[in-house]
Amino acid sequence: MTDIVREWYGATAHQQQKRLRQDAYHKLEYIVTCHILDKYLPKRGLLLDAGGGTGTYTIELARRGYNLVLLDLTPELLSIAERQVLRAGLQEHVKRIIPGTISDLSQFPNRTFDAVLCLAGPLNHILDVRKRNKAVAELARVTKRNSPVFISVISRLALMTSLLVDTPDEIQHCAHHLETGDYIPHILPRSRTAGFTAAHWFLPEELTRLCERHGLRAVEVAALEGLSSHHPKEVNRIAQDKRRWATWVDILLRTCTHPSIVGSSEHFLLVAKKKT
Repeated sequence: MTDIVREWYGATAHQQQKRLRQDAYHKLEYIVTCHILDKYLPKRGLLLDAGGGTGTYTIELARRGYNLVLLDLTPELLSIAERQVLRAGLQEHVKRIIPGTISDLSQFPNRTFDAVLCLAGPLNHILDVRKRNKAVAELARVTKRNSPVFISVISRLALMTSLLVDTPDEIQHCAHHLETGDYIPHILPRSRTAGFTAAHWFLPEELTRLCERHGLRAVEVAALEGLSSHHPKEVNRIAQDKRRWATWVDILLRTCTHPSIVGSSEHFLLVAKKKT
């Protein structure tokens, strides 16, 4: 599965670079994530951006004065990140850009980082349950005591809505996704996710239990697209009016942690604190 994921992200590297900026709808994931980071990050410190891809969050946080280490599985994504860091003149704050996987952070000692980020779904791409547990244990291990860990994933329940809205002729796959949470390309080649790579879709309570099993106390869970989920045309339309857009973003930020919204959002973000 690691090779499948690496190859897919390598082939789509330039699309990944643009993903969170391609339109207003996709920017919502970034806007709400930054809102939650602002709420829980320490004022300063060394952060790990685990599975940070092309460095979108690394660059944003380096601009704010944080020091960062960026780690990712895919060489093509890391190459883009290196160029972007140089272009932004942030080499002083981005200490290292290195290859690696979130399930093996052995190159870092215990309690190295003041906060750890695992954003935009790296954990989704570990289908083996044991390795998924190892990944969360590793994220916790390298985090300092009482420091935050941020993990965002793609929602299993939102996938059901995606099938209904985008490809209703593939509703027959709903039961498989709901029961297992797993998508393996060669097993479900005609699924709506056939343009995606191998993934495990999460339920909010599943991710919470996984974190708490490994010494992380769940503090908050936030919907990233929230009430906007599955409405890209409508979101992009109102974004053309600055006042309406500001009003809508405010509504999303005020409702993003409402439990009835979190599970149905396309992505959700869990904030946890290292217990010991």
